[in-house]
Amino acid sequence: MVAAHNLKHALFCAVITLVISWPIMGLKLEAVGTQITLQGADPFTWIAIGVAALAVFLFQLFREAILGRLGMLKSLNPMADRKPMPQEKRLKLESIGLTLLIVLALIWPFFVSRGSVDLATLVLIYIMLALGLNVVVGLAGLLDLGYVAFYAVGAYTFALLSQYWGISFWMALPIGALLAALFGLVLGFPVLRLRGDYLAIVTLGFGEIIRILLNNWTNVTGGPNGIGGIPDPTLFGMEFGRRVKEEGNVSFHETFGIAYSGEHKVIFLYLIALVLAVFTGLVIRRLMRMPVGRAWEALREDEIAARSLGLSRTGVKLSAFTIGAFFAGFAGTVFASKQGFISPESFVFLESAIILAIVVLGGMGSQMGVILAAIAVTILPELAREFSEYRMLIFGAAMVLMMVWRPQGLLPMRRRQIKLSTGE
Repeated sequence: MVAAHNLKHALFCAVITLVISWPIMGLKLEAVGTQITLQGADPFTWIAIGVAALAVFLFQLFREAILGRLGMLKSLNPMADRKPMPQEKRLKLESIGLTLLIVLALIWPFFVSRGSVDLATLVLIYIMLALGLNVVVGLAGLLDLGYVAFYAVGAYTFALLSQYWGISFWMALPIGALLAALFGLVLGFPVLRLRGDYLAIVTLGFGEIIRILLNNWTNVTGGPNGIGGIPDPTLFGMEFGRRVKEEGNVSFHETFGIAYSGEHKVIFLYLIALVLAVFTGLVIRRLMRMPVGRAWEALREDEIAARSLGLSRTGVKLSAFTIGAFFAGFAGTVFASKQGFISPESFVFLESAIILAIVVLGGMGSQMGVILAAIAVTILPELAREFSEYRMLIFGAAMVLMMVWRPQGLLPMRRRQIKLSTGE
């Protein structure tokens, strides 16, 4: 027999679903000449809203029974009771898998279409962003909702340097990363004493401040109009365009005596993003094994115990924010070069939410999990474009399911184990 409080809770959740879905999906604005009219959605959308409300009602009504049955599914997994893989073997297999993945990524762009390579470049940018945020959130345990601000700093640094001083991509790349790291260091100071929700609110505010500054500082950033004409990276003075834009450079296709193709620039930018993503992963992997990596994990697990062991809370937090922001600046510079045009609308809060979701879905602290989650979150929406209108709905449902059935992520982080000899 269904309890009365379950029935009330189920009805409440169903009503909330209707209240939220009705104005968002059931109403739409349409322009008729110079007039804008409010019209209702098609019957299929109304049916979908009703089905969603009914599904929420039934799930909340029989929540315990449904979750209990789903919990029994673990017994059907033949690997459920399998002992964890030995640490040395797991690390060896992970290294082999990453090496094969990198080799495949190197030869893959020469056998696929230009659109696929362009999408893969975007995947690599998100991998760099997610690996950087993984340092702050996954390893140090500091919830950062304004991470997109460092991404914007790197992108606008390259755009402004190229527009006003003619700085090339290769010179702007370290400058953008270092300037983003400086912003991370500046952000770290006022949040040293904050944790949890308070830290999230401050970082969210910082991200919005940067976006509003870029939007309103029209004399420098162009405001809502953005900055266009961002140059492409060159290879030892060789440009990949049909015509050379800067004096002293030569064209790539004329140097090698081949026909011009727009794919050359796309593949070159992809290879740059791949090298930077591998560099990001290797550096962070090395830092995780160093004392600073252990300090991040200690701070995440128990800040009071970490301080009692002599760890500097100030230094640990600042190092996490600075290093995470540094790699976001890397990604921002590559993004600006890939797009050729940037505006404040490219760096809204939704970008921070997506990057944070990648870290959570992949497994906080797990590099391999973050890489797989970045690939899935970026590619799957492109494969199902017919459901683009319901992208965020599907994305939210996937997050809820992950939190219910696998809160530790796709590939949770495995801590290294050290056994001490007893001397016997």
